[in-house]
Amino acid sequence: MASTPRQKQLALDTNILFDLADEVDTAHDFRETFKRAGYVFRIGPTVVQELAFCSCEHKDKRHRQLAETALRNALSWDITPFDLQAVAHGIAEGFAKRLIQDELLPDTEYNDGLILAETSLAQIPILVTSDKHLLNIDETALGLTFDECDMFHVRPCHPKRLLRAIR
Repeated sequence: MASTPRQKQLALDTNILFDLADEVDTAHDFRETFKRAGYVFRIGPTVVQELAFCSCEHKDKRHRQLAETALRNALSWDITPFDLQAVAHGIAEGFAKRLIQDELLPDTEYNDGLILAETSLAQIPILVTSDKHLLNIDETALGLTFDECDMFHVRPCHPKRLLRAIR
């Protein structure tokens, strides 16, 4: 019996949706190139929450407008949200706290840890981000943390790097 091929997925960090909303060429080039290559774009619960919060509560009007644009256009950009079972939210919280405790992320970047954990729990191998905190995380230490928590490995990657890799 032939197995069905696994869908090629990429998780997107909040900053990528802001870049799409802000008409950043690299972000749209990335999205279009990877869409043509058959990839599916996903966002986790924390990304959706960050966009929703920014669209209503952010002090900067421009930031609010970009968040609104991202929320309004995500589906037309072929970006679909995923959710987790209730128990997985607790696992994500524990993982995010562990990343901070192990000093892989600063304590101000708890949501980055949640986004990384949610991506892992959805078994999406790459988190596309331009966030320096995620891009500069020690890959070996992160891999060990994923192993110790018995979680799927995720690699944070900048869209420019992915574009270079696919071309």
